Amino acid sequence: MSLRLVVVNTDEILAALTLDEKASLTHGQDLWSTYAVERAGIPKIVVTDGPNGARGPVDPERSAGASICAPCGSSLGATWDPQLIEQIGALIGREARVKGCRVLLAPTVNIHRSPLAGRNFECYSEDPLLSGRIAAAFVRGAQAHGVATTVKHFVANDAEHERYTMSSVVDARTLREIYLVPFELAVREGRALGIMTAYNRLNGTWCSEHHELLQNILRDEWGFDGFVISDWFAAGSTVGSAQAGLDLEMPGPGRFFGPALADAVRAGLVDEPTVDAKVRNLLRVWQRIGAFDAGDAETSSTPSVADIALAHRAASDSMVLLKNDGVLPLAASSIRHLAVIGPNADRVHIMGGGSASLEPQHRTSPLSALRTRLGASATITHEPGCVTDRYVAPLSAALHVDFFAGSDLLGDVVHQREFDSGRVTLFGNPPGTHANGFSFRATASVRVDVAGAHVLSLVQVGRSRVLVNGVVLIDATGDALPRGSAFYGAGSQEQRVEVDLEEDCDHRIVVEYSSASSVPLQGIIVGLRPQPPSDLLDRAVIAASAADAVIVVVGTSDEWESEGFDRQSLQLPGDQDELVRRVRAANANCAVVVNAGSPVAMPWIDEVPAVLLCGLGGQEMAPALVDVLVGTCEPAGRLPTTYPARVEDNPTFTNFPGEHGELRYGEGIFVGYRWYETRHIAPLFPFGHGLSYTTFVVGEPIASSTTFVEGSTLQIDVPVRNSGTRRGAEVVQCYVEPCAPLCSRPHKELKAFAKLWLDPGADATATLTLDDRSFAYWFPGDGLPPDTREKLRMPLVQIGQPDKQPRWRVDTGRYRLHIGRSSAAIDHVLEIEVRGSPQS
Repeated sequence: MSLRLVVVNTDEILAALTLDEKASLTHGQDLWSTYAVERAGIPKIVVTDGPNGARGPVDPERSAGASICAPCGSSLGATWDPQLIEQIGALIGREARVKGCRVLLAPTVNIHRSPLAGRNFECYSEDPLLSGRIAAAFVRGAQAHGVATTVKHFVANDAEHERYTMSSVVDARTLREIYLVPFELAVREGRALGIMTAYNRLNGTWCSEHHELLQNILRDEWGFDGFVISDWFAAGSTVGSAQAGLDLEMPGPGRFFGPALADAVRAGLVDEPTVDAKVRNLLRVWQRIGAFDAGDAETSSTPSVADIALAHRAASDSMVLLKNDGVLPLAASSIRHLAVIGPNADRVHIMGGGSASLEPQHRTSPLSALRTRLGASATITHEPGCVTDRYVAPLSAALHVDFFAGSDLLGDVVHQREFDSGRVTLFGNPPGTHANGFSFRATASVRVDVAGAHVLSLVQVGRSRVLVNGVVLIDATGDALPRGSAFYGAGSQEQRVEVDLEEDCDHRIVVEYSSASSVPLQGIIVGLRPQPPSDLLDRAVIAASAADAVIVVVGTSDEWESEGFDRQSLQLPGDQDELVRRVRAANANCAVVVNAGSPVAMPWIDEVPAVLLCGLGGQEMAPALVDVLVGTCEPAGRLPTTYPARVEDNPTFTNFPGEHGELRYGEGIFVGYRWYETRHIAPLFPFGHGLSYTTFVVGEPIASSTTFVEGSTLQIDVPVRNSGTRRGAEVVQCYVEPCAPLCSRPHKELKAFAKLWLDPGADATATLTLDDRSFAYWFPGDGLPPDTREKLRMPLVQIGQPDKQPRWRVDTGRYRLHIGRSSAAIDHVLEIEVRGSPQS
């Protein structure tokens, strides 16, 4: 797509606007768009989620349609390949344009601080450098196609528990060295045009009202010249947000900006130049993305062969071979009977839940992909082995929904809509309904395959009841139910009843719904499933024992990994651990595939010969998984986060997910591998780990100098040879260790990396570049006020020389450079001398 820029004079446009017009540009018109000022030629801008695909705007009248679903954030982080991610960013940027959108609510660059955080799947890594380099690449790719990205969530939004009110308590050094770095790199290296503020407070101040963040650091220090947008409903004041540097309140209509902002100017609470600055920021971005050219749009909604191939490559390149005792790749030609076991084998779990979810171009399960590839040459049997659903799955039948203007199902039908399953999600009021409440009647005709006991379920945001064949079986129209985890944490706990149903006849299911007591999000999930057999595990064992080889597909789903709630445990849901043990005991030729976006416990790891992490790999995950299993593709991923041996070992164990309104970052800078390395705690799998189907030799590194002087750069050339018989990828990683640190520092930290693809016998050089920040730490100042210094000028008290200015500081001394293939697998160590900042 070519990007054409219509040149406009934004200062002239701004000067011609009235105060009310300017204020109108600072808040949304609705859920997904901004206001236009037609007389001034200012267009409406439509925004879209999200990180793993451009969903397009969703409204009560229609769905957004299908989109290409790329791998989720943690899978993209596992590629360790900024060049590939830039192509993925470009793909999603083009898709956003197809959907008529100019702002992409992505990427998500929050840190994998705790392995239990609900949105880890959406974020890239536990390491700020890896996160930032991946984010900058994504931003460059997307923005090259006339789409502004909004890097989110700024900042320390690393848990879902009470996320709308929680105060993240983070010291200055930790904030600078860990949590701000991905945003800084996205701005400095990616030239991001947008930043999204987080819901939470930072050290007591709402992020959307945090002047130090939005002005001092983001604009004054980093040179950011884009716009700052609130997360949905995250703006909390007019004066505070305006003066701090928030430019755009979403969604609309605004509560604090728009008319409220204009009124604040008239009342003398906010200066009009402050409003002008916001509008200038917005108009400047609209100019840079070509939004003033209404005719510059992409219309094709059909993904190209190249697009699908790219999504496939991203999926396979993200897969991490955790363990392999020779079982993988499968010798497909010698397999006559393959057993595919596990609850995730015949289910499609390719993304997490919440705002990152979308309707993919296709849904293909691992079982289906294996049958497509091997079905002609081998018998493939499947057994789920156990049930892992957190909720009863939504009805697979279509729902016809009649909407009524009021909240009591009275009067004429004012709107109708079809939903393709038992899930109805509404953002805002359907057409013709009242702003203060509406209702609907949803009807489905269902046939069941097996007669007998079934489980009927309901989750709601609002009030509803469910009738089967005219009989009320669930009535949730009374007192509010306790909150559950669905609908971003706004939904009720699931209500279940058992009902006997006959086969080969139509059963009429009706849901009567009122939006009373709902939030801006409304909806229901009505589910139905037969009671599972009691011998699922035994059947899986029998199938495994009769096969030549076994693939066990275990994992999570969007019911367990989602925006809106954190996980409670590293355990795989249901009886999956026991399933793996018993299947492995029945057949030694067994490989386990882990279909999850965040770390999970693997108590069976010593018992199974091969484990492959396929992550949440997007719509091409299953075909790519088969390619990796049979050896057509290389498992080229490396872990972007540490897998702890047990949840108690992780650094946030005593500080997560927060209490009494505060989430204390008590581990400080010791996040992820920094903690495990410094504390000598062995993880299940270390950061950066990943095996290959081939072998590599990492040669002796050559440094451009044995001395590094602050203000210069140091280059390390690392020769790498593919010593195996297959083409493959290796990720060369450089970690920096201060030999005699003057303050508390991690044992070593990732400061450079490079991914190389090599044919058998081929050689290449990984070039790693280090600069000041590779050796620096954040010095927050001595923290002593002047009067305290005077009081301490007494015998026996040594306070050193004043060094009050917070800054990045490089200490003089010896440093070790660890060159290897993970934080724990180090091939070479170099020592260099660093000449840094004068010491206090």
